[in-house]
Amino acid sequence: MNITNLLRLALKALSDNKFRGFLTMLGIIIGVGSVITMLAIGQGSKNSIKAEISEMGSNMIMISPGAERMGGVRMSSDDMQTLKVKDYEDIRSSCKYVSLVSPTVNASGQAVYGANNTPTSVYGVNQDYLEIRNYKVEEGDVFSDQDIHSAAKVCLVGKTVVDALFTNGEEPVGKVIRFGTIPFRIVGILESKGSNTMGMDQDDLMLVPYTTVMKRIQAVTYLQGITCSALSEEFTDKAIEEISEVLRANHKLKEDADDDFNIRSQQELSSMMTSTSDMMSSLLAAVAAISLIVGGIGIMNIMYVSVTERTREIGLRMSIGAKGRDILSQFLIEATLLSVAGGVIGVLLGIVAAYVVKALLSYPVAISSWSIFLSFAVCTLIGIFFGWYPARKASNLDPIEALRYE
Repeated sequence: MNITNLLRLALKALSDNKFRGFLTMLGIIIGVGSVITMLAIGQGSKNSIKAEISEMGSNMIMISPGAERMGGVRMSSDDMQTLKVKDYEDIRSSCKYVSLVSPTVNASGQAVYGANNTPTSVYGVNQDYLEIRNYKVEEGDVFSDQDIHSAAKVCLVGKTVVDALFTNGEEPVGKVIRFGTIPFRIVGILESKGSNTMGMDQDDLMLVPYTTVMKRIQAVTYLQGITCSALSEEFTDKAIEEISEVLRANHKLKEDADDDFNIRSQQELSSMMTSTSDMMSSLLAAVAAISLIVGGIGIMNIMYVSVTERTREIGLRMSIGAKGRDILSQFLIEATLLSVAGGVIGVLLGIVAAYVVKALLSYPVAISSWSIFLSFAVCTLIGIFFGWYPARKASNLDPIEALRYE
């Protein structure tokens, strides 16, 4: 019997039991829909992380104080004083694979203008920091080298701070705001960057000369960190080696001594976050795939019942010349059609669900063609795998015994 006739018989058998066929497909529909949605969320998250890291600068290098011990107790990074201004200056002058470098000293508090106030963070940096972190000035200008040298009370502010303090439409540039009790004159407004993947508002900040934070706010002589940018992403490792050599020499560390600083690159951060995202996506997809297994078992169960119900029909067909392979093929086609039809509906459901998640939760999603292809392939395999046993049972029936079956 040719494939066309077998396909027509399979479609007729399925159309005679539409509701039962739909219930059989339900497990496949839910499984495929869940897998498509979970993979879309995972891929969207990964793409968002990559885009954000690219926006921050894939060649960015972050240096922080290291794991220092005092009296056998590991100190908090806030208490460590291993990074000095000299370290920043030597990195800038000695490291040929480093293109930009900025010290960082931070503080948190209240920004106040008139009757308005908002909690925010002040970042003490130099001009290179804006280029390293891809911040751009929308209005006004950046503070100068003279401002850094004199520890001037000037600042650049993000959009969130502007919106919170200047509620009456005033022009912020040139205005004086207070951070705690210290007045700062606004010299520029930063372009909005929005929230990052972790939900942190990148516009809720003030950028001021690092000397101002060290002398007027924190009253410290050490740095809380140093942010650098390698010449390009391919030179990141060489830049890290250079920075490590400079810091170890400055801190007079012996060859067998541990570093009293930590160096992290965006490549490490990207690799770690991508790995975490992949693991979560795999776990979610694995949980969703359980529905596919359940759906496959449902197909096997219904096909087994169908063989039992149609025993006399099978006997009659075999008695007039149908071969075992024809019966086997017919039932395999029925099982595969159920699975693939469920897969088509499941893919459509998964795509719709992914965009609903994006619309309602503002979560990044990305539906890849390989996930759809994989879903169809898995559905076909499930139909063949779970339909094989009932189909084999049908093809092995004895025609005479089948005709006697009541």
